[in-house]
Amino acid sequence: MRYPHGLFDKLEEHMSRRVKRPLAKKSVRDDKRAGKHVERVRSERKPAPLPPRSEAKLRGGVGRRSTSNPSPTPASATPTLPTDRQGEGKEAPLPTKVQTVAVTADEANMRVDRFLEARFPGLSFSHIQRIVRKGELRVNGKRADSKDRLGEGDKVRIPPLKLDTPKATAHLSEAEAKTRDELQKMVLFEDADVMVLNKPAGLAVQGGSGLSRHIDGMLEVMCDAKGQRPRLVHRLDRETAGCLLVAKTRFAATALTGSFRHRSARKIYWALVAGVPKPKQGRISTYLAKEESEEDSIMRIAAHGDEGASHAVTYYAVVETSAQKLAWVSLKPVTGRTHQLRAHMAHIDHAIVGDPKYFNKENWQLPGGLQKRLHLLARRIVIPHPRGGVIDVTAPLPPHMLQSWNLLGLEADRFDPIENAPEE
Repeated sequence: MRYPHGLFDKLEEHMSRRVKRPLAKKSVRDDKRAGKHVERVRSERKPAPLPPRSEAKLRGGVGRRSTSNPSPTPASATPTLPTDRQGEGKEAPLPTKVQTVAVTADEANMRVDRFLEARFPGLSFSHIQRIVRKGELRVNGKRADSKDRLGEGDKVRIPPLKLDTPKATAHLSEAEAKTRDELQKMVLFEDADVMVLNKPAGLAVQGGSGLSRHIDGMLEVMCDAKGQRPRLVHRLDRETAGCLLVAKTRFAATALTGSFRHRSARKIYWALVAGVPKPKQGRISTYLAKEESEEDSIMRIAAHGDEGASHAVTYYAVVETSAQKLAWVSLKPVTGRTHQLRAHMAHIDHAIVGDPKYFNKENWQLPGGLQKRLHLLARRIVIPHPRGGVIDVTAPLPPHMLQSWNLLGLEADRFDPIENAPEE
């Protein structure tokens, strides 16, 4: 289905008048006994129906679509980013000796690994991780982690770099050709700059301890003639299925990363949770901090000012229930913290079914026929296209969730009430 130009902006203005003002006076749900940070969200607007499953659209741009709509919505009034492709070839030369560069305003708040990818397209993930791990890259004279954020004016010491030799598509090995085919089967949307994958549950996005197969590594087989490889723009947990955005060019990576940083991207998730949240529409606002242990690490609810604590906000809405024991909820994260949705739903005592980290309800039995796997789907992503228009992609339920929906009699084509949740 199509959404008129400027819908999200109008919704934000509308909801700021009709929702946010009453919240401060009447709608805060103060549950001191449970320590829950939940606010009621009310709206008289009739929820809009969801687009059909597996729909992928580019409104106001040019690309491959898996939708039957005959023509895109005009983008004449949509703010666009520069469209001059000539600038793409003006990449910084690879340093043959140690050099120190300053972080520009446009690069501020970028992760160290993303900074290197943007400056030197074609560098492999493993090469970047290696120079960071060895301490060859330093920020303001100190060792840095690949996940550290850079500030404007920071001095980054870069060692000599070696660009991986691109592999010609015609000379892919049998295993590499198989990997490329696997990726192509995941594609929900693709054009010259952007690709949206339907990531399967269980497949990691990036490498880690004991992981040899992951999306970032698989993308190595898709290098173009210039040695540029598609690069990740955001992340999904290993067991979360659904929409994963990938940039195919340096230009797109910079633009899309900026959209996430400025919260121009709208993301909607679907989950199956234990019990039925009350109120049925609300806002969860907490601070989250990582808690490390010898066996694992989780995100815990923290207090403002705690070391490493970051503010996290999630809107939720109950779509449908099953015998008051389970609920299908739609989730809209405003911030993008690690495990945010999983930690927030557990915090309000409605953990996501099959979550190995945060589901800790005692004597709770999984209904017969449901698989003990994480029931969380990155259902939809709406984000400005780097060259104008809007990318709007929807992912279908993964097999284990579709099985649960069918067993519980949940209708996957129902409307989604979270569509009208405000932004912050």
